[in-house]
Amino acid sequence: MFIDEITLNIKAGDGGDGIVAWRHEKGIDHAGPGGGDGGNGGDVFVRGTRDISGLSKYTFEKDFAAENGVAGANKGMKGANGNDLILDVPIGSVLHNNTTGEEFDVLSEEPILILKGGRGGFGNEHFKGSRNITPKESTPGKPGEQAEFFIELKLVVDLGLIGLPNAGKSSLLNVLTNAKAKVGNYQFTTLSPNLGDLFGVIIADIPGLIEGASEGKGLGFKFLRHVSRTRVLLHCISADTEDCLSTYTLVRKELDSYSHELSLKDEYVLLTKTDMISPEEIAQKKAIFEKMGKKVLAVSIIDDASVKDLSDFLVKNLRNV
Repeated sequence: MFIDEITLNIKAGDGGDGIVAWRHEKGIDHAGPGGGDGGNGGDVFVRGTRDISGLSKYTFEKDFAAENGVAGANKGMKGANGNDLILDVPIGSVLHNNTTGEEFDVLSEEPILILKGGRGGFGNEHFKGSRNITPKESTPGKPGEQAEFFIELKLVVDLGLIGLPNAGKSSLLNVLTNAKAKVGNYQFTTLSPNLGDLFGVIIADIPGLIEGASEGKGLGFKFLRHVSRTRVLLHCISADTEDCLSTYTLVRKELDSYSHELSLKDEYVLLTKTDMISPEEIAQKKAIFEKMGKKVLAVSIIDDASVKDLSDFLVKNLRNV
């Protein structure tokens, strides 16, 4: 199951209480304070992983907490600190702290601290001094931070396949990467992004677009959210489309309506299903986009030579993007 947004309740550990205790030594009735400090509560971290479906494991369990610190002990012994909690989320996740408004962007596998554990309380030994040799006070541990987090995934991929439904994106991903994405000859859309690896180039077949997506229609914002984290766009247009330029303009309009930054991303135009039209028609349609300064590619998934040419081009130009 692909999950790209979820809400979790997360809590750092509480600090352990300090205690009041007294040292007892042979021949001495009252040897002084011996209450130890409490241990600190565990912190909470998030860590990025390469598992794109990683949020699905939180579907049924929504409450998480780091370990509490242990109370202090006799003879001035400090309680053990609570173990930290590390939550794994897919790289590209953005965590919104609904309590404080903070945001955490997960772009690597390096752990990020999101909640601080409570400090342990002081035992009475802490308060011993020249003017207070028999302190009877101690302090409780501090509560750990807690918050509700809304987590949304914005895919981080090298190449995003975009275009209207039925542009052949899933089929193309399958033939390039053996991703085994579901394919259907219908005017609808992939329900979730499919990923593939082309010799180190990560490609995503991003859910298809319909007119009005920037206003939230169809998959709308879900589609556009994922596109925002893609480094380069491959704009797929079925070669048998009667008016390729209008189709291209429609998708570009939706992208620009959602975010002008998206419209500035590097982009290639790819004519798919070129076996459906003549070589002369392919040349004519390529020329339309070349006049616009676009790099235009062409492919038919039933033509091994064109698939290899496309694969070689993508690896050469995108592996180190």
